[in-house]
Amino acid sequence: MMLRPLGRSGLHVAPLCFGGNVFGWTADEATSHAMLDRFVDAGFNFIDTANVYSAWAPGHVGGESESVIGRWLKKSGRRDRVVIATKVGMQMPGLGTGLTRSLIERGVDDSLRRLQVDHIDLYYAHADDANTPLEETLAAFDRLVKTGKVHAIGASNYSAERLEEALAVSEREGLTRYECLQPLYNLVDRESFESSLAPLCVRHGIGVATYFSLASGFLTAKYRRVEDAEGHARAARVKGYFNERGLRILDALVATAQRLHSTPAAVSLAWLMAQPMVTAPIASATTVAMVTAPIASATTVAQLDELLTAPRLVLDGDALRELDAASAAR
Repeated sequence: MMLRPLGRSGLHVAPLCFGGNVFGWTADEATSHAMLDRFVDAGFNFIDTANVYSAWAPGHVGGESESVIGRWLKKSGRRDRVVIATKVGMQMPGLGTGLTRSLIERGVDDSLRRLQVDHIDLYYAHADDANTPLEETLAAFDRLVKTGKVHAIGASNYSAERLEEALAVSEREGLTRYECLQPLYNLVDRESFESSLAPLCVRHGIGVATYFSLASGFLTAKYRRVEDAEGHARAARVKGYFNERGLRILDALVATAQRLHSTPAAVSLAWLMAQPMVTAPIASATTVAMVTAPIASATTVAQLDELLTAPRLVLDGDALRELDAASAAR
């Protein structure tokens, strides 16, 4: 498996990240462990979770996903074969919300305990906290790196303005900087990332791991009508994609998948992996920033097997042009 550098963190990850938001929620523990085994056996190594997963589910309090992963790590003995990313900052029962020093310090210890590890490879600020000075947040993360609890830090759900401000604070104060951005980005959600965040990531050499890479399942093309999504866990979010543009994208995905003997989900992920976000000429060379690893979730081993074909799928020029034309804003 060809690994990609994750920013300047020193971490190297496979080009597909397994989203752990389903672990202990829509995928029970046995299924979650089976999928994690299959994922690693296939040569992949990047696993994403958060302390808050899955506090939204009835009867859950958060930490369910981390705990499922932790028990898998202990049982499988595969800690040295994976890069574990988790997050802090969203509303967490018993902890609170935000990125203050005390919340980050308590949050990391809770995550380490649930994951049953001695360090976290990539620790994200799950959402920007405008009420806490960036200096306090970044100093707290810096202490975690210096004490060995965390290897590298990342930012999720940051605007380009706030991410650039955070990078400036890290440089000015000599603090650990964000090495990876986790933005919303996929074939139907393009504008926000491509317009401002992508150029910033290129300029500063920041890795990109996209979330909702399959648009909550919409880009799998298993929902062709609004009614098809009824009763599914992400039905409310998926319904927003059913418009003229969304249906046009689905048509292009299905046609491309049929021509390449693949599936719409695999084509969607392959499109992300192939995206040159911004091309910046340097002397006579060209630097292209690409999505480091799109994050995708599965609830069965069969679904996971489908997603694992994406890194081997090469989209030709015709496929890329058709998908770009279909997803263009009009």
